Amino acid sequence: MEEHIIRTEYSELMQKAYIDYAMSVIVARALPDVRDGLKPVQRRTLYDMLELGTYHDKPYRKCARIVGDTMGKYHPHGDSSIYDALVVMAQDFKKGQALVDGHGNFGSIEGDSAAAMRYTEARLQKITEEVYLKDLNLNVVDFMPNFDETEKEPEVLPVRIPNILVNGSDGIAVGMVTSIPPHNLAEVIDGIKAYMKNENISTKELLDIIHGPDFPTGGAVVNKDELAEIYETGTGKLRLRGKVEVEKGKGGKQSLVITQIPYTMIGANIGKFLNDVADLVESRKAPEIVDISNQSSKEGIRIVLELKKGADTEKLKNLLYKKTKLEDTFSVNMLAVAGGRPETCSLKKIIEYHVDFRFELATRKYQNLLASQLEKKEVQEGLIKACDIIDLLIEIIRGSSSRQMVKDCLTMGVTKGIKFKKQASKKAASELCFTVRQADAILDMRLYKLIGMEIMALKKEYDETLKKIAQYEDILNNYDSMAKVITDDLNEIKKEYGIKRRTVICNAEAAVVEEEPVQDIEVVVLADRFGYVRSVDPATYERNKESADGESRFIIRCMTSDRLCVFTDKGNMHTVKVGQIPFGKFRDKGTPVDNISGYSSSGEYILYMEAMSRVKNERLVFVSSSGFVKVTAGDEFDVSRRTIAATKLADESERLVLVGDSAAFDNIVLQSKSGYFLRFPVKDIPEKKKAAIGVKGMKLAEKEELEAAYLVAARAELSIEYKDKNISLNKVKLGNRGGKGVKIRV
Repeated sequence: MEEHIIRTEYSELMQKAYIDYAMSVIVARALPDVRDGLKPVQRRTLYDMLELGTYHDKPYRKCARIVGDTMGKYHPHGDSSIYDALVVMAQDFKKGQALVDGHGNFGSIEGDSAAAMRYTEARLQKITEEVYLKDLNLNVVDFMPNFDETEKEPEVLPVRIPNILVNGSDGIAVGMVTSIPPHNLAEVIDGIKAYMKNENISTKELLDIIHGPDFPTGGAVVNKDELAEIYETGTGKLRLRGKVEVEKGKGGKQSLVITQIPYTMIGANIGKFLNDVADLVESRKAPEIVDISNQSSKEGIRIVLELKKGADTEKLKNLLYKKTKLEDTFSVNMLAVAGGRPETCSLKKIIEYHVDFRFELATRKYQNLLASQLEKKEVQEGLIKACDIIDLLIEIIRGSSSRQMVKDCLTMGVTKGIKFKKQASKKAASELCFTVRQADAILDMRLYKLIGMEIMALKKEYDETLKKIAQYEDILNNYDSMAKVITDDLNEIKKEYGIKRRTVICNAEAAVVEEEPVQDIEVVVLADRFGYVRSVDPATYERNKESADGESRFIIRCMTSDRLCVFTDKGNMHTVKVGQIPFGKFRDKGTPVDNISGYSSSGEYILYMEAMSRVKNERLVFVSSSGFVKVTAGDEFDVSRRTIAATKLADESERLVLVGDSAAFDNIVLQSKSGYFLRFPVKDIPEKKKAAIGVKGMKLAEKEELEAAYLVAARAELSIEYKDKNISLNKVKLGNRGGKGVKIRV
């Protein structure tokens, strides 16, 4: 075969390929169809469950079987996407109407994932069978080949309610996202009926019927006045709140009980909410809360916040709305595939698409039913006529040598080869003109049908058939008749599956919290060698002074309005508000300082910690591992940023070995790794800005570096242990800055 090279612009080829890919993801994977409100994976899974016979009144089937069958026949995109879709359709806390009846662990509202598909079982819900999959056998929707053209699958399911509104949808495609909240089934049905009566109905009038979203988790939508614009444009933000009740307890105490949560809190956000409340208590923004307990069960959500006696419950509610996920926003973007392309739809447009789809389904259904009844009428007319000439028919049958000979006689009056007893019979036979379908029915008729009662029953069935034909023709030819059929069907669905609204729609002012300034009291901050910090009352510290001094690396007396300066070996200074440090009992463990500051405990080591009120009046000594020293005025560190570079280091491998206040010390001792010690006066260290490296403090050999540095007071003996030998740093020979120092022999 001759090779044919096509020359094309590379950018054009890439553009076309990407657009094809994007449209495939948009239409065939991520976005729901506006007609049935289902994504392809959901549609295929439900259709496969129907084929497998997993009806609501039949035994459950293993999810692994359902997933494998769906993947092998219709959806070759991996089992996880199919099982995830199956699980979500079974979770009644995510869907307005669960479409799958799950048996086993299908996850929880608190974010627990479902068990593996080999353990769980499922079957269709009754509503899915009767409202989503009914009439598929009546050819009401088109079928298309599957991916390998070995099976047929429906292009869309004949869903008789606007599932895209009832169950909502969410999905991320290429460059676009859909996010449609669920609504109340009964209200949506009433909205459809109102539109069918008046196609010029406005969005505001529809919102008098469909009041807004109805989330399975309940709660409240508190921006009612904005709903008209959201549903008119198809985009906007809903403001959701959980339901908080006040319960009275013993001794005049009260509790805040959360019985409904915002839809957005489903999953891990429940745990985050509990942590956020705990943080409010620890930071003393909600000191009235004395205990938090999650008492949720299968019966529903129940999160209890126990309060102190006399607590202001309204103030606490506002605080929870403002500072936690108990109030959240839900972004609405009603994007769906309509006519083969993505379209952002208004509420009225979605209902319009659904009504058009319902009329299309009804038209095809009754056309097929009419055709079936017309065939039945034809057969019944033939049988009735046959009963009137049964003797002639028997004579034809007995005188014929084959079925085809009888059939030709019945349909075309061909008498050649048939033996008749009478010439009159032959003449009557030549005038017969049954249809082919009537002839087959006559030949297949059993003799007991000739009983008088059977003939009467046949004529009664024929009358019923004529009535149905008249009914179907009226439905097909009269808009009002078809509208009544659809309306009656919707009323039956509403009666069978309608439920009361769960979400309250109202207007509420934004939560306003007047944060009271933290009471400025004196505390003692204790920090251990592991970096855990806590603050205690000064009286508590004094009672446990001996133990505190022995266990704590830093002990800082300060006010709660102060800030704590944390200097690390990486040359950084992090600041922490003292008010954010947990205040409690002396034996409390405390909190890692890196949790409430900006530094990473895995990469930085704390060298010095002090209150900002004192640091800004100090002259801080910095000593680096390469032997550089400097003194920096403390007021340079009085900045608003949480993390700054406290000094400049030569490179990434360099680190600080000492940061400290020079005020109370006369000398500084530098110690190299090879055992050289140099002591010189602190006053010999020049003052430099925090952005400077400093000056040479000790002359080091090549590849040598400082191991430690010590500030020494003249009147206080300071000894260290070096290679199992006790060395008094005050007795190290006094030298000059920049010297080599003396070697300590051990």
